[in-house]
Amino acid sequence: MLKEWHRAARPAEDVLESRLAEAKAALAARQLSIKEQGLPVLVLLEGWGAAGKGSVLGRVIRNLDPRFFKVAVMGEPTAEERRKPFLYRHFIQIPEAGQIVFFDSGWMDEVTRQYLDGSLEEEAYKSRIASIKRFERQLTDNGYLVMKFFFHIEEKQQSKRLEGLMEDENTKWRVSDADMRQNKNYDSYKKVYNQYLEDTSQPTAPWYLIDSKNKKWAQLQMMEFLINGIDTALKNASRAVPILQNTFPLKPISKLADISLSEKTLTEEVYRTELKSCQKRLQELHNIIYRRKIPVIIAYEGWDAAGKGGNIKRIAAALDPRGYEVHPIASPEPHEKARHYLWRFWNRLPKDGHIAIFDRTWYGRVMVERLEGFCSENDWQRAYNEINEFEKELSDWGAIVIKFWVQIDKETQLERFTLRQNTPEKQWKITDEDWRNREKWDLYESAIDEMLQKTNTTYAPWYVLESNNKYYARIKALKTVIQEIETHL
Repeated sequence: MLKEWHRAARPAEDVLESRLAEAKAALAARQLSIKEQGLPVLVLLEGWGAAGKGSVLGRVIRNLDPRFFKVAVMGEPTAEERRKPFLYRHFIQIPEAGQIVFFDSGWMDEVTRQYLDGSLEEEAYKSRIASIKRFERQLTDNGYLVMKFFFHIEEKQQSKRLEGLMEDENTKWRVSDADMRQNKNYDSYKKVYNQYLEDTSQPTAPWYLIDSKNKKWAQLQMMEFLINGIDTALKNASRAVPILQNTFPLKPISKLADISLSEKTLTEEVYRTELKSCQKRLQELHNIIYRRKIPVIIAYEGWDAAGKGGNIKRIAAALDPRGYEVHPIASPEPHEKARHYLWRFWNRLPKDGHIAIFDRTWYGRVMVERLEGFCSENDWQRAYNEINEFEKELSDWGAIVIKFWVQIDKETQLERFTLRQNTPEKQWKITDEDWRNREKWDLYESAIDEMLQKTNTTYAPWYVLESNNKYYARIKALKTVIQEIETHL
């Protein structure tokens, strides 16, 4: 892209001033439209050191209401951020509906810098590119406007600007060793930047190259591109998004109706013996995964009253409380609902060496949200692939992903509902919503079967816990977690 790029002619000064005045007014008006229509806008600014990203951004945001935008400055990952997946620190910064987030550098800078210093090898670079393309596509598929700007200057001009900054004591601090190294190896950096731009420019999230020789001209280019992008996004806000073909490896899995529950049972005596043995082994493994910095994510879904809570309790009892967290997932809060539906799960990912247990998960998208009409058909149909991508990201990071469906039959659920209803200390566990969901048992079962079939990947398989007998389900869950960790080790 940089090689073939032809700069647009810079307008005369009077024309430039006139267009700038128009663009300032237009962008302020578009911000109001963004707020009214709930369009989330993510703006990524990348480019050469001393190309003027910061100063241009400062000029652009002067025209905006500061209540409805923020600037995320993405420097080197912190020690804490390095213990999370690569995209974690970027994903958690995405805007709410009706807001704008400006990223002052981001995932491009991080990836190209690591590639150039040799800490990211060729295969790892390709994997990062695939992750970035999925990330940006998921955002645009879910209604985000993603605008990406690369601020470009030539080698001599960069050198001149760096020298000018270095000569002034008040601006010397703005020049980093990385900036000087970049200028010294300009051609090598340009080659890598060009490759990255070509690798990640997509129809729904293209790159816009900004001629940064003159800051006022750079400001006008960025503002006019932003205005056009916002106008297009507002017009296309209601469009349906193509459903992508699944390209991830799937394993066959039985339908719920074909799973036998009656013979899956344990006596209390056998259960107590097995429980003690399994918890002892899991405790040992927790120490090993902590030392080796292996993250574990355990996801629970299942019928109401199937025994998820008791199951989780027996696993958690074997773990060091400093190294795990249980996340009970309820209906999304307003600030969560206003973002990509996976945002609240990215926010809850564990550090490497730690364990996260989810009581309900991202699969609500293709169950509750689907059946209760909380998202469109296009949304939930698209979600199977998006979830597979999310779990692939976790697996590629090095996480062990274990997914449990806790299965009971309809008669057992009724018995447990009735017991809860008639036992004062258990009545908090039963709600009107539970009874309403029970009336839709067949619809839910059909949706669950489809979910299992479409997301039972080799890297994040489902395990069905036959839970008419809770003792059996608890031991099977413990043994499964132990087996998955031992296999990974």
